[in-house]
Amino acid sequence: MAVFSKSQVPQFSVDVYQNAYLPEGGREVNAIVTVTSTGGGTTAGVPLLGASPDPSSGPSRTAPDAGVVIMVDCSGSMDYPPTKMRNARDATAAAIDTLRDGVAFAVVAGTHKAAEVYPGDGRLAVADPATRTQAKDALRRLSAGGGTAIGTWLRLADRLLSSSDVAIRHGILLTDGRNEHESPEDLRSALAECAGRFTCDARGVGTDWEVKEVTGIASALLGTADIVADPSGLAADFTQMMENAMGKGVADVSLRLWTPVGVEIGFVKQVAPRVEDLTGRRTEVPPRAGDYPTGSWGDESRDYHVCVKVPQAGIGQEMLAARVSLIVPAADGGAPEVLAHGLVRAVWTDDMVASTSINPQVAHYTGQVELAQVIQQGLDARKMGDIDGATAKLGRAVQLAAHSGNEDTAKLLSKVVDVVDAATGTVRLKAKVAEADEMTLETRSTKTVRVKK
Repeated sequence: MAVFSKSQVPQFSVDVYQNAYLPEGGREVNAIVTVTSTGGGTTAGVPLLGASPDPSSGPSRTAPDAGVVIMVDCSGSMDYPPTKMRNARDATAAAIDTLRDGVAFAVVAGTHKAAEVYPGDGRLAVADPATRTQAKDALRRLSAGGGTAIGTWLRLADRLLSSSDVAIRHGILLTDGRNEHESPEDLRSALAECAGRFTCDARGVGTDWEVKEVTGIASALLGTADIVADPSGLAADFTQMMENAMGKGVADVSLRLWTPVGVEIGFVKQVAPRVEDLTGRRTEVPPRAGDYPTGSWGDESRDYHVCVKVPQAGIGQEMLAARVSLIVPAADGGAPEVLAHGLVRAVWTDDMVASTSINPQVAHYTGQVELAQVIQQGLDARKMGDIDGATAKLGRAVQLAAHSGNEDTAKLLSKVVDVVDAATGTVRLKAKVAEADEMTLETRSTKTVRVKK
């Protein structure tokens, strides 16, 4: 990891929002943990990816501190219409132009196999005016033909990123079709191999790809997923993705949850800016702690919902239910560095008002998680022809979106259902729905809004 001066180290903070009060015998404790990183990314603080470390801070390695691999679908379907392949080349060129000097990068062409487009020889290039020009020239070799086996693309990206001593490793993946030339097991195996090794943003272009495949890739690799229904929008989307990647300043950050004897973990979920269940990704850290991966950070803030079950206790007792810490691996392989921490408490009381009050943040995000679930359930029911089930679920989604102020999701829902009364969730399914509108709603269903102030 590059060495930065103390003034350049990004500052992390942890804030805990909860109602700590439980009735006699109560066991479930819920808290929203807000993690904020400032002073890195795109503002004064940690240099942007690829920037040189502070020379006054002592020696550091000379290798670039970040690597990015762009994986472009070049299967035969990218030629229908022919403008799609041209748009993909233009988008990749725009992303290359967005790379900052010093960032290591490569371009991969993905079909039923993965091929290095630039620089070749199993390595990464280092971004500067000359290599950007060479890379854009190499894009002329991108042509459509062959099948789709995304696992092979990811494995090649992993090998390329591993070839360079970079701290932050990121992938950008574009596909326009289903992963038909390898088994689902092969893709799952590739994702398992790559998880924790690099993050990846995934995009589906057009409407012939599978939403659950693309969102599953992003979820497994702690990136974002989205649809670019019109290929002409690829350049702007790729530019934005690369700008976001360039804003990352710290990699391999984990949320560590320590609990005392007798406390059980209910779940750990990221709930903003999108819903991501991290419960099953826990890595045990004896004694009595576990790490949950959060990926790379720039200047940003995220919210996590932590639910724990404490032992029963009597009125007047209190305990530390959990300690939440934000950690990064030490550069020398020693004990990880604790960036910030917060405490989750439990207090037993006979005050009914106190013990039955629901913290506003907890209530809000419980609704946002339900919103994502009922959208998915509603769309699945609609695809199976279950009109009543789809109407009920999507009506509930409209109600939750309206109540929480999630205007973006409300607009997407309005393209799938006719809203009669948002407050009560009364809707009618539209007779005809554009495939792009339905896929956009499904792809973006996990995006959340923060609690109203």
